[in-house]
Amino acid sequence: MINMLRRAFLAFGVAGIVASVLRLRGTGGTPPQEGGWRELSGQDLR
Repeated sequence: MINMLRRAFLAFGVAGIVASVLRLRGTGGTPPQEGGWRELSGQDLR
């Protein structure tokens, strides 16, 4: 019985660590819908 509780606590601890690392790392969200690359010409190249 004690071993089962220890394994359960270990599993919850590992899951918590993985979740916090993923949360801190982030997923980046959605990319911007406007802006981005544009073609350069004349004065922009200097």
